[in-house]
Amino acid sequence: MLLLCAQKDRNPAADENLNSLLEEDLDWDYLARMARRHRVRPLLFWRLNSALPGDVPEGVLKQLKDYFSTNAQRNLFLTRELLRVLRAFEAHGVSAIPYKGPALAASVYGNLSLREIGDLDVLVRKDDILRARGLLTSLGYQQWIRLTNTPGSLTGAQEAALMHSRGGHNYVHSDTMSVVDLQWTVAKRHFSFQLNPEYLWQHVQQTRLGGSKVLALPPETLLIVLCMHGSKHLWERLIWICDVAELVRGSEGLDWENMLEQASMLGSERMLLLGLYLANSLLGSPLPETVLQRVQSDSAVGELAEQIRSQLFKEYGFEGSFEEIRFETGHLKMRERWRDRARYFVLTLMTPDEEDWMSLRLPDQLWPLYYVLRPIRLIGKYGQRYLNTLRWGQRNQLD
Repeated sequence: MLLLCAQKDRNPAADENLNSLLEEDLDWDYLARMARRHRVRPLLFWRLNSALPGDVPEGVLKQLKDYFSTNAQRNLFLTRELLRVLRAFEAHGVSAIPYKGPALAASVYGNLSLREIGDLDVLVRKDDILRARGLLTSLGYQQWIRLTNTPGSLTGAQEAALMHSRGGHNYVHSDTMSVVDLQWTVAKRHFSFQLNPEYLWQHVQQTRLGGSKVLALPPETLLIVLCMHGSKHLWERLIWICDVAELVRGSEGLDWENMLEQASMLGSERMLLLGLYLANSLLGSPLPETVLQRVQSDSAVGELAEQIRSQLFKEYGFEGSFEEIRFETGHLKMRERWRDRARYFVLTLMTPDEEDWMSLRLPDQLWPLYYVLRPIRLIGKYGQRYLNTLRWGQRNQLD
C-alpha cells in the first residue's frame, strides 16, 4: 500500500492494485507509522483521499488530512524563508543554489504540499562561506549543534574542522527554528564524493520558486547528488527513493550517457545505479535498457538493493542482530573503486566530529589529541555493539 501511494501521479494499474488492497484487512496503525518513519505521509494522503468513502477508516484519513494541511503551511513558510535568505545573499553579491528542500519539492513534485521538508540546503562558493554566515547571523540565525539539537557556539578549531570535513555547517533561526544547512560542497570529505564545486557552478541552471528566479542543478547532476545522499544514509527512508523516481519520471531528455560517465569519473556509478534500480524496482520509474544492463552487470547493486529492501519496513530496526554490523559495511560496498573505499575507511576512522567533542571537552591547544582519541572511541563503540550481538544471539539460542 505504501509503495503504491508513494507516487504523485495515478495510473490504471496502480489504481487497480490499490483498490484490491483496500478490500483487505489492513493494519492501518502500522501503515501510518511506516508513512511517518519514511516521511511520505503527504503522498499517502494524496492517494487515499481519492478512494471511495468508507474504503479508508475515517479516523486514519482525518489524521492524514490534518498533517497534510500542517505540512503544506509549514512548507509555504519555509519557502518564504528560503527566498528571504536568497534575496539577502543576492543583495550582497553571494550566489547560492538551493538544491533540496522547497526547490526539490517544487521542481520534482510540482507541488510544495507533497513532500516533507527538513533543512534548507543552500550551496555557496567556498570563498563566500564567511560572508554568507555573517548574512545569516544578521537575519537571526545562529550555529546549530546537531548532536544535541540545540543552538550553540563552536570553538575556532571546531569551526575550522567542520568546514574542512563537512564543507559547511547548520544554522538555526532563534525564533522560527528553521534550519539552514550552509555548504560549499555537497558531501562530507570522508565520504569521498569529490564532485568539483566549480563544475556545479559552471553547469548551473535557472528555475522558478514561489514566483522568483533561483539557481538550480541540472537534472543529471541532481540525480547523482540525490543517489549519493541516499547511499550515504543507506536508503533508510522511502522518501529518498521517491525523489529519484519522481525526478526520472518528470525529466524529459535526460542525458543518460553523460550522467553515467560523470558518475563513473566520480567513483559513484554504483551509488547512482543503486538509487535508479531501487526507484525502478520499488516504485516503477522507467529506465533505459542500457541502464538496466549496467545494473545487471554489477552484482553488488542487486545485493545492496536486496539488503536495503529487507530492512526498509522493519519496525524495530536490527534488534541487535549481526545484520546491523553487516549492513553498516554497505558504505564500503557502495564504492566500486578500492581507493575510495580506503579513503572512506581512513577518514571515517581519523576525522573527529561533534560526538568526539561532546564526549571529551578539550581546549583548542590540545586539539590534535582528538585524532588519537577518535579511533579509541570508535573501537569501544563498535566493540560494545559486537558484544551485544553475541549476547543477543546466545539468548536466541537458549530460547
